[in-house]
Formats: sequence, C-alpha cells, structure tokens
Amino acid sequence: MSAFIDKWFFSQKWLAPLKFKVFRSIYLVWLTATICMWMNDVAAAWMMTSLTTSATLIALVQTASSLPVLLLGIPSGALADILNRKHFFVFTQLWLAANATALMLFLVFGLLNPYVLLFLTFTNGIGLAMRWPIFAALVPELVPRDSLQPALALNAIAMNVSRIVGPLIAGIIIATAGSQYVFALNMVLSLITSWVVLRWQYQYYVSALPGERFFGAMRVGLQYVRQSNQLQAIFIRTFLFFLQSTGLIALLPVIAKDHFQGNAHIFILLLSCLGLGAVIAGSQLPRLKMRLSTNQLANYGIILLSISSAGVVLSLNLWLASVFMLISGIAWISVANSLTTSAQLCLPSWVRARGMSLYQMSIMGGSALGAAIWGKIATETDVSVSIGLSSIFGIVALIVVRKLHVEGLHQEDMSPVCPLERPNPSRNIDPSEGPVMISIEYHTQAAQNEAFKKLMASTRKSRLRQGALSWSLFEDAEHTGKFVEYYVFETWADYLRRFDRFTADDLNMQEERYRHHIDIAPPKVTRRIAANLKK
Repeated sequence: MSAFIDKWFFSQKWLAPLKFKVFRSIYLVWLTATICMWMNDVAAAWMMTSLTTSATLIALVQTASSLPVLLLGIPSGALADILNRKHFFVFTQLWLAANATALMLFLVFGLLNPYVLLFLTFTNGIGLAMRWPIFAALVPELVPRDSLQPALALNAIAMNVSRIVGPLIAGIIIATAGSQYVFALNMVLSLITSWVVLRWQYQYYVSALPGERFFGAMRVGLQYVRQSNQLQAIFIRTFLFFLQSTGLIALLPVIAKDHFQGNAHIFILLLSCLGLGAVIAGSQLPRLKMRLSTNQLANYGIILLSISSAGVVLSLNLWLASVFMLISGIAWISVANSLTTSAQLCLPSWVRARGMSLYQMSIMGGSALGAAIWGKIATETDVSVSIGLSSIFGIVALIVVRKLHVEGLHQEDMSPVCPLERPNPSRNIDPSEGPVMISIEYHTQAAQNEAFKKLMASTRKSRLRQGALSWSLFEDAEHTGKFVEYYVFETWADYLRRFDRFTADDLNMQEERYRHHIDIAPPKVTRRIAANLKK
C-alpha cells in the first residue's frame, strides 16, 4: 500500500520535483522557514498593539520587516553568489534563531518596548533578506531543467500555505500560552532547519582564482541585468503585477471587516480561499504549460486576476466573494510562477542569486508602492473603488507593456562551456594586476559590414554581462572591412573569471563572429595589462 501511494504521489507532475531527495529536504526547510516568518510577523504585530496605542508605531512593524529586503537585496545576492551557499544558508538560519531568542528573552524579562521590538523586527528582516536569494539560486541546482517550473510552483504553494498556517499557529499559541512561546518555537525550528541544511552534502565549486570582491560582485550583478533586455522586461512586468495585485491582499482585512461586516473568521476564510486557489493552480500548472506559452499564461492570469478582484468587492454574498478569492489565487500563482520561472531561466548559476535578489526587490517595490497607493485611495473613497481602480490599472498596464514578453523568442542556452581562445601569458601575472585590455581584429567583407555590426551589438551585451568594465568597436578609416574590438576588465583575475562564465550561447555567438572573418588565420587576440610607472 505504501509503495502504491509513493508511486501515485511522484507520478503527479506538480509533485514530481519532490522525488529528488535533496530538493525534498531543502523544500521542507523552506516551508518551515516561511511558516516561521509569518509566525514572527503576526507575533510582533500583536506585541506592538500591547506595547503602544500609536498607529504609526504599529504600522512601522511591517515596514521594519520588509525594508531590509529593499536595502540589502543587492548585497545579499552578491554574498550568496561569492560564498558557499550551504554555509551562508546555515548562517542565515542561525541569525534568525538568535533573533528569535533575543525577542523571547526581552519579553520574558519585561525589557521589550516599542523601539526594541522595531529594532529586532528589522534585524529579523535582515536575516530574511539574506536568506531569500540563496534559496532562489539553489532551486535550479537541485532539480533538472524540465522540473524547474513545478518546483517553483511548489515554492509558491509553500508561501501561500505558510501565509495561512503561520498566522493560525501564532494565533493559537498567543491565545493559549503567550507571544514569547511563538518566538521560542521559531528559535527551535530555525535550529532544526540549520541542522538539516548542515547534513546536506552540497557540491561547492572551488575556483583556483581569488574570490570575487564584494563591491565588484554587486557591480557585475547590476551590470548583468542592465545588459539583459529579457530580464529588464521581466522585472518591469513583475513590478507592475505586484503593484496591482497587492491591493487585494493588503486591503483584505478591510474587505472582511467593513465590506462584509465580518470579523477575523471572515478574514481567515477569504485568505484561505486565496491560498486554496494557489494550491489548485500549482497542481495544474504543468498541464497548463502544455497548452499555453509562458507569455499567454502571464497575460491571461493578469486579466483573470483583474476580473476576480473586482468581483470580490462587487459581491454582496460572502460565498460568491469566496469563489472570486479562489479564482484570484489561481490567477495570482499563474502569473507569479510564470515571472519567476522566466527570471530563473535567464540567469546562469554564477550570477543567479544577484539576479533573483533584484527580482525580489522588484516584487517588494511593487508591493510597497501598491499597498500605499490602494490604501490611500481606500481611505479617501472606499475599498470597492480602490480595488476597482487596481483592476483597471492591471488591464491598462498589460496593454502598455504587451510587447515586453516574459519569455523571449530565443531562449539562451546558459550551459557552461569552454571558449575557443585561452590566454597564454609570457610571464606569471598576479591576479590583482590590471586593468586588462583585450583587443580582437576582424576582417570582414564590405557587403557584410552592417550584419557584422549588428552582431557586435549583441557581443557588447555579452562582454558586459561577463563583467567587462567597458567595450568599444572601432572601424579602420583606411581599410574597409577591418574592425578592432576592445573591452576592459578591472583585474587579470576578473578577466580569467570570464572563462568560467562562458555559456553555450556565448560560444555560438563567437562562432558566428568567426564566420564573418574572411582571413585564413583566426581573428588576432591581444591582451594588454596596464603598466606600473615608477615616479
């Protein structure tokens, strides 16, 4: 019987990633961690209401929790890329365990005041800001490429389930024992998950080159996104989607209390319907992907969310509103999963944490601005008008950005490969020497010059994504069809690191450049290092 259940369980496409033991273990860690996150937020918000009557201080609890993600998104992504991800993951869990311990002790000894609570909520947010890019970068390493979308759908399901389970557990503990026990449970669970991650046999690639410098890693991460049209399109779509969709989630307590004259039970009912819709959609995403492209899934999801969100506040019957909340959950995860999967597929392993941290910042930025805008409109008018306007905004935004596809016509192959040309220096070069200037001479047919220049425009983006400081293409004024490409790296180590970042798509582009070169000998590559002049 047990074998039959296991066979059925893993035959379900949406559950298929769980058959991979390592992913299953890390996924359970992630699920537990997100439940702890919601438990902490609920307990902190409740504690603040008992410490002060100031609405400003109570509202600042949410700000203190989310602000670190915006402030530390890029630095935490850089650290997750340049450090051992397993060790960094354990460090973040221990950080959160220590923070929960501090909250518990301050509360037990009666030392907690509003400002200490805000500080410890902020430091807890720092741990969350450091942890998220690590997990986002690890998922593609734990499952095959064809299992990535259901794996990410499971992550979204975990977030929605924890959004319901976390507050419920926290509420029960607060009512029966006290807030200090919520923080104590968080401490224990964080330590347990740390132990699980420590037991994981993580294969960490150790380069012979010196590690990337912190600020240089942040620059390269930002530069990679700036040179990727696909990622920029995804981030814009993500920001606008969460700007719209946050209205319904942020105002759900108001909808439950004022629109339906309900209490906390009504709020939990509506929130549970949203989570249930997300779970249902997550289980069906593999089938939907067989019929719809990622772009279609994202676009239809936004349209469906706009209609269902308006339906919630237009419903006079609570049960009809619950159905619309269920549909909203289905639409929400369809769009969110499409955006997340597309972002993951656009990023190679070496920069994935930095890219996903910027993706998370686009989520937080859209959510924060959306909550402020729709909350202000709801205050000045009413919640129905606010949700109605957010729905209209979603449709209008979709029309405006309809040409920004979340899935490109050409999907880049991010598989690492060995490039054709390799440096062969005449002396031992210290890795810190630089800057390093590389020049490549091409001879092309005059009739192909425009096509070659178009190809070199793509080459420029590729070089800069690999970490080059600058790039230029010069055309010989006296010899038609003679071009010299120049690009500069900060140090010799940065230049050598480029070879570890070379992908199959980069190799295809290099071979295409060589096909334009008409000489028998390959293009001449010259590498120069800045000379140290003695004064």
